[in-house]
Amino acid sequence: MSLSIGIVGLPNVGKSTLFNALTDSEILAANYPFATIEPNTGIVPVPDSRLQKLADIYGSTKLLPATVTFVDIAGLVAGASKGEGLGNQFLANIRRCDAIIHVVRAFADPDVLRHDETPTNPKRDIEIINTELILADLQTVESRIPKIQKEAKANPVKREELTYLESLQRHLSEGTPLSALPSLDHDKIADLHLLTAKPVIYVFNIDEAGLSDPDTTAELNKLVAPARSVFICAKLEEELKGLEDAEAAELLESYGVKERGLTQLIHAAYETLGLQSYLTAGPKEVRAWTIKKGSMAPQAAGVIHTDFERGFIAAQVVDYDDLVAAGSEQAAKAAGKVRTEGKEYVMRPGDVVEFRFNVSK
Repeated sequence: MSLSIGIVGLPNVGKSTLFNALTDSEILAANYPFATIEPNTGIVPVPDSRLQKLADIYGSTKLLPATVTFVDIAGLVAGASKGEGLGNQFLANIRRCDAIIHVVRAFADPDVLRHDETPTNPKRDIEIINTELILADLQTVESRIPKIQKEAKANPVKREELTYLESLQRHLSEGTPLSALPSLDHDKIADLHLLTAKPVIYVFNIDEAGLSDPDTTAELNKLVAPARSVFICAKLEEELKGLEDAEAAELLESYGVKERGLTQLIHAAYETLGLQSYLTAGPKEVRAWTIKKGSMAPQAAGVIHTDFERGFIAAQVVDYDDLVAAGSEQAAKAAGKVRTEGKEYVMRPGDVVEFRFNVSK
């Protein structure tokens, strides 16, 4: 499955700098509002050290990691839901993404202008973005309600839909993002592409000193809990570009950081969206595939090709750790580590799989 994540935030919070660092791009990252006009897209591989080890075992010629598409979207300002700044253009770009990374400036630098020339205030900035997304969703729901009201007069299903939309309208009017509701029915609102229903990961762009300051990170985390938060210094991430892995690890360690920002964000995205990956391997290629947690074997096969799901017969599965310990697929089979699983098998993150299917089905 394809994973797309929009990077949003107020102007001059470091979105484009972060995007460049994550995707190894060189888009304009200027010290003035709206340096980004059109959304910039970067497709990046999901770091996965397992692929090379499997390639060594199978003699594979290609390594194909899972990928994530990051979209750097123009800065949002107060009033965007009414067309201020880039307004509706910005909001439309978010609707196409699976999740949102909300970049919040949490550093002070007189050389980097704020969009409104006021002191850094993460709490206020978060509220501005959230308010605009809520107002945009409220407009969408209120535009749909009159149409459903007409259809509901003679259709019980539409009456139920109307009742649900009216409940969402009340929550939004009270300033509640839909992601905060305990029992949001995503199927009922799928075609509305509501912004506040999307999972949000908050990325606090802090300075180097803040990375190793637990008091700073704890205080910022309180602003958005229980949502997931990640702490990244976009300036440091830029310095990591082009460095060898050993050099990058040494630089990160000097600031008390274990992983690059890209790795942290992908882990956060997979956890927030309930995703995992499984592996396929052979002489031609080793590949990682992204699926929803809880997916059964036929659904996982369908990510490769819909024919695999329709004609699914069985899955030959071996755990990655068992395979590496055995040293080869043949040795893993001899040790009884290779299993044949059927349609009810729930996929696990360490599965190395070969699917058997009938194309005539």
